[in-house]
Amino acid sequence: MEVKELDTHRKALAINLEAAIFGSFAEIGAGQEVARWFLTVGGASATVAKSISAYDKEVSDDIYGAGTRYVSEERLCAMLDHEWKELLTQLQHSRGDKTRFFSFVDTVATRNFAGTNIAHGWMGLRFQDQPGGPGNDIILHFNLLDPTSQLEQEATGILGVNLLYAIFHQRTNPGTFVKGIAEVVAPSRLEIDYIELKGPVFESADWERSAMNVRLVTHRFSQGVICTRDKGHVPFIDGFHKKAVVLAPGFFEKPAPYHAEMMTTALQHLRDENHSSEEPLGLFCVTVPPLLPDESNPEFADLLSRVDALHQLGQGVLLVHDRELYKMSAIIQRFTSLPIRFVVGISVLLRVFEDDYRHLNGSTLKAIAMLFPQNVRVYAYPMSTSAVQGWANKLSATEWQWQDANGTVYADSLKPPGALRYLYEYLLASNFIVPVKPSAGAAESVA
Repeated sequence: MEVKELDTHRKALAINLEAAIFGSFAEIGAGQEVARWFLTVGGASATVAKSISAYDKEVSDDIYGAGTRYVSEERLCAMLDHEWKELLTQLQHSRGDKTRFFSFVDTVATRNFAGTNIAHGWMGLRFQDQPGGPGNDIILHFNLLDPTSQLEQEATGILGVNLLYAIFHQRTNPGTFVKGIAEVVAPSRLEIDYIELKGPVFESADWERSAMNVRLVTHRFSQGVICTRDKGHVPFIDGFHKKAVVLAPGFFEKPAPYHAEMMTTALQHLRDENHSSEEPLGLFCVTVPPLLPDESNPEFADLLSRVDALHQLGQGVLLVHDRELYKMSAIIQRFTSLPIRFVVGISVLLRVFEDDYRHLNGSTLKAIAMLFPQNVRVYAYPMSTSAVQGWANKLSATEWQWQDANGTVYADSLKPPGALRYLYEYLLASNFIVPVKPSAGAAESVA
């Protein structure tokens, strides 16, 4: 029976007291923080077959093979395969008929002394649902957010205990399972931005990979998740690291061909501007909250259908929990210093300046400063005059003015009210806001 609201100590002890659960721990980079819980709460001999930390690179290569980054999914999978094979070889004959075996592995990079690296980790678990049954896998990627290496190690340990407990006690449904993994540590101390499930116990549609990753965002255990066009779901560090990025943010209730036109135009602008041989990453940025604050959030199934529809337009998708552009910018700034470009319609520009930022110390100026570090620009796509007028009414931005150009409004013809006009003109003159001239006929479609 599931016991609710257990702390980490009692979760580890509950696993230790189950004689049928037995396995090994292999941890690299953050001490042996997960195994430590099971070794110190009592009864560890009933759970821990082995605990190892192949901390030295040569030792790690000798055990798990060379040729992969040490904190990567490839290294994690090599660890998982090795430890599982060794566990079954040693113990299957003697106790396999009464034991549910597991192998827990992680490889983690905590904050370095100078604080200049990206603190993150991979965590994996292979387990049997029944004695003698096939192995099932769960793999997580997480970003560590604590200010010291010691606290990051502690958070890693709690996450690992959560994972083991959730696997054996909280698999009643995917929502309960995800919440169990994230208890105590997410999102305050770490974010989980990738989850992969394999094996017979995860074969039902409820455990489908895309749905599980979306749950990380809807439950607020991550600021966002990425699903690229060619690689599927990837963590932030693999998707954004040293990448130039174009984001097309929106609610995308009805994805349409003109959205693809906007993305294609923006990618070409960035190629021309950046003069780099590496192809920039283009992502439609789907926001969980709607564009207007008085509208309700979409149903879970509706979010999944929007993500699927946008994939059909030929680019990947970034699903985020917050609609403010400065929050989206902050996510990506953690992983790249290369150019970041937003491509938005005039309606989004209106919203950026009209949103209520009283929660920030500095209000609108603070939000604009957070949105526009030196490597961030906004490509502003024109819209039809009637669409701009409609959005101005919805956003109560009725004091904005603009000049009509054959039924189209361009960013450089907008005139915000009052003192905002000077800020807007500065952003235009400094090329932080870049008016885009799309192909003939495209602007009329943007609504």
